[in-house]
Amino acid sequence: MSERKVLNKYYPPDFDPSKLPRAKRSKNRQFTIRLMAPCNMRCKTCGEYIYKGKKFNARKEDVMGDSYLGIQIYRFYIKCTKCLREITFKTDPANGDYELEHGAMRNFESVRLAEKQAKEEAAKVLEEEALNPMKLLENRTRDSRQEMAAIEALEDIKELNARHADIKIEQMLTQKREQEKQYELLKKQLDEEEDEAEIKRVFGKSIVKTDPDEDMESEEIIEKTEEEVPLAQSTTKPKTTISFTQPFNAKKQSSKNPLGMIIKKKSTTTEPISKPPAGLSSLLACYDDDDSS
Repeated sequence: MSERKVLNKYYPPDFDPSKLPRAKRSKNRQFTIRLMAPCNMRCKTCGEYIYKGKKFNARKEDVMGDSYLGIQIYRFYIKCTKCLREITFKTDPANGDYELEHGAMRNFESVRLAEKQAKEEAAKVLEEEALNPMKLLENRTRDSRQEMAAIEALEDIKELNARHADIKIEQMLTQKREQEKQYELLKKQLDEEEDEAEIKRVFGKSIVKTDPDEDMESEEIIEKTEEEVPLAQSTTKPKTTISFTQPFNAKKQSSKNPLGMIIKKKSTTTEPISKPPAGLSSLLACYDDDDSS
């Protein structure tokens, strides 16, 4: 019994491969292949729709005597999935597509129609340029303008991208915070102005706002000046003495003086003592009492 899987076979010394008979292949030979439907189609016999991408077991053959610029054209045979009618189509190298021959009709495709119209328009423009040199010059001028506009737009986009790349996130955040603070201050100022205008409209007079810190400083300055005034500056000016006694009527005093102190003024001027004239005393000394006489 010989070996089932051999690596080397025995060739006798008198073996001549040229003497082996060769099988003759027909020129129109068909191959069984597996392919997908190249487009949406409809069977002419039963009206069954065959969609693009549906798989078939097909037969392939060369189209005899038909080629495009040396490119061989192939024909394919498939069967309808419902009525088993044979459908044939072949390659179209000129348009890079497939062309239906028998058994089915191609469905309408808007994309294919738009591409076909675009190709026809391009061919028409080329024909006009070939016949009319002025038209060619106009088209070239228009194309150059469009190209310059596209270059300028591209440069603007590059500059904008570079500017965005230079921006730092922290810097943007700080600027945003500063803008928010300024907006809040402005809003607060506007609110205060509106409040003042409303109060002036209601009460009919303006209100002057004072700072409490400034009021305290002014009171301290007044107290210091009162303490530093010398006692013998002037004998004619009245002196003020402060007594910390409880006032009789607290309500009345509180309205006049917020500290609840009574201020009394004492005059320091001294009246001169009147002396009798010397002439009168001498006259009285000259006369004696009636009783003594």
